[in-house]
Order: sequence, then C-alpha cells, then structure tokens
Amino acid sequence: MPKRSDTPSTPGVPLRLDDFLCFSVYRANHTFNRLYRPLLERLGLTYPQYLAMVALWEVDDVTVGELGARLGLESSTLTPLLKRLEAQGLVARARDPNDERQVRLRLTQAGRALEAPACAVPAEMLAGADLSLEDLSRIKGEIDRLKTALERAETAAAG
Repeated sequence: MPKRSDTPSTPGVPLRLDDFLCFSVYRANHTFNRLYRPLLERLGLTYPQYLAMVALWEVDDVTVGELGARLGLESSTLTPLLKRLEAQGLVARARDPNDERQVRLRLTQAGRALEAPACAVPAEMLAGADLSLEDLSRIKGEIDRLKTALERAETAAAG
C-alpha cells in the first residue's frame, strides 16, 4: 500500500493513525510501562505507586489533596493507591489535627528506606535507549511545552 504524506489530515481526507501525535504519545506510554514493570516489581510497586512515592520522597507530610494535585490524579484513583501503599507499610495516613477534613500522608521508615533502591530505576529503564541526557532534557521540555499548549486549548474550549 502506498504511504501517504505525513502531514496532518484535512477535512475530506481519510484519517491515518500514524499521523496522530496523541497515538505516538499513547504508544510511548505503553512502552514506558512495559519497561518500568519488571524494575518496579522488584520494589513491590506499580507505576502509579512509584510516582506517588517519588513525590513523597521530594516532599513528605502532605495532604492527599496536595499529592493528588501534584500527580494530576482524582481522589477516586488516588485513595485506593494510597490504601495499598499503607497496607505495604510504606506510608501512614492520618487526619490533620488542625483540620479534620484533611488527611495527611507521611512516609514510614520502610517508605523512606525504599528511596535508595528506587534511585537506580530511571537509569536502568533507559539503559538501552541510546539517548543522551541532553536528548532526554530536550524531549521532556518539548512534552512539557505540549502539555501547556493543550491545557490552554482545553481552557479555551471550556470557556
């Protein structure tokens, strides 16, 4: 089958899956998950749990709402994740004594101890990727710029 141009589709021209930026991001996300899975299994974490732990290693003793905002997760997704981390003994949840409506999260000793072995995960994950630190920084910057542009488009569409 002849290959069409890689330019974006226009009205009246059939869609091509490989022309979709969102599909490329979607496929890259699945690849990330496949690469992370065995590395995180050694730590006893899923990828969302790993992200929550990384956020808590950065800033411990936060509210569930603060962590949810940092991760971009709704409480309906975050609460079960945190309950599993608590059951593993990695975090402790407690009502804020100054505001009973808030639940605070704190790393346990076991949660803090997991940080050292977790530090090796990013380098192990990218070991065969043949990308320099400059490449990674540039790609991350472009993805951040894309996210910001999409958020502006979302706000404009809602407004």
